[in-house]
Amino acid sequence: MSAAQTPRAFAAVDLGATSGRVMIGRVGEGLLALEQVARFPNGPVRRPDGLHWDFEALMAHVVEGLAEAVRREPSIESIGIDTWAVDYGLLHDDALQGEPFHYRDDRGARGVGIVHALVPFAELYARNGLQFLPFTTLYQLAADDRAAEAGTLLLVPDLVAHRLTGARVTERTNASTTGLLGVHDREWDVALAERIGIRSDLLPPLIDPGQRIGRLLPAVAARIGADLPVVAVGSHDTASAVVAAPLASPSSAYISCGTWGLVGLELDAPVLTQAARDAGFTHELGVDGRIRFLHNVTGLWLLTETVRAWEAEDGAPLDLPELLMRAAAADPRVPVFDANDPSLSAPGDMPARIGAVVRASGAEPPTDRAAFVRMVVESIAQAFADAFGTAAELTGRTIEEIHLIGGGSLNRLLCQATADRSGLPVLAGPVEATALGNVLVQARAAGVFGADASLEELRGLVLRTQPPVRYAPRR
Repeated sequence: MSAAQTPRAFAAVDLGATSGRVMIGRVGEGLLALEQVARFPNGPVRRPDGLHWDFEALMAHVVEGLAEAVRREPSIESIGIDTWAVDYGLLHDDALQGEPFHYRDDRGARGVGIVHALVPFAELYARNGLQFLPFTTLYQLAADDRAAEAGTLLLVPDLVAHRLTGARVTERTNASTTGLLGVHDREWDVALAERIGIRSDLLPPLIDPGQRIGRLLPAVAARIGADLPVVAVGSHDTASAVVAAPLASPSSAYISCGTWGLVGLELDAPVLTQAARDAGFTHELGVDGRIRFLHNVTGLWLLTETVRAWEAEDGAPLDLPELLMRAAAADPRVPVFDANDPSLSAPGDMPARIGAVVRASGAEPPTDRAAFVRMVVESIAQAFADAFGTAAELTGRTIEEIHLIGGGSLNRLLCQATADRSGLPVLAGPVEATALGNVLVQARAAGVFGADASLEELRGLVLRTQPPVRYAPRR
């Protein structure tokens, strides 16, 4: 790898399901560093017609954050955007038709019935390679009456880019989560869309990570204080995160762990077997055309919702690090429940719902909060371990190490429990994998690295500058 001697700067807009950030990334010879310049809350808002995202508030935060980034670092060269997957906005001309629905809104269940009555799931899997998730975009669209009057559908990161640049495009890694992208040719499956009643003219042109989306609109540039290009990155946040997962070999697996735990391997070709379909393994695109062969496991959502319920009960915030320390000291012989039980997917009284799942299995949940947290973490870790066992069987690969990246890598109890239950070493970090991957793709597009720099070269810089913490299995 050949990197510039003088550090170069890029802005990463990284929007998650619970919070958003704007980061400055600086890249140079032996340098890969992030500076957070803005952090803001994000989450569902309840409206009369269902659960939505407050997109206007989100955009205000993004623009303010970018303005602060430019004030701190006037040499920023471009902007990259990544967000969660599947959710979208509908445009009529340039106007947004209502707030985007939240993927946890229950209207997706109606869409499942509509789609599966027209196309059996086995055929869908053969066409798009996606595991069954009731909030996948094509199910949401099938139940969305607004689509008939819309002119363009834009996934959330592309909707943010449209507000910044006016461009109407869809980045391919996120398009692969919609159910409407062909798993083989990686183009819109127009025949499938029209078969389930989705107009193909709703679907914008596809672009790849590293391509330029457009320059800031004059009014936006004036508010931000710079006339910058917006460059496509792995706009699905997991695609960006996996760029920064320092996978050493095909025997390296990953968990991108936050609200969700995305557990998988990086492949060159799909595994479209009935066994893979039955096991719920999905094929999402990564940067440089890699396939993220993974299973969605409910991640730290279970813990954050549990803590939220206890805080509401107490009327005061809880000290989560202290609670995790007490959980680590608790007896590990706690019941283990199915972290992916469908009853745990919606917001609400999580301790009560977890308790019901545990009792349904014939066990009794702990009454002590530290022991309850230990049970939650051990159950997530067991779900991770089970997913890796299945991935190895489906691909014929021997997994030798696990890279746990994202916010979950700070949870030492979870890292150790995953090592213990999988019997494999866990390499934890980087924490900010998504923003790092976002910045690295921008930097490569700007020529910071050699013209043909591979993902392996980018990951080498991550490994040298963000060394992981190793957790060895204890049992």
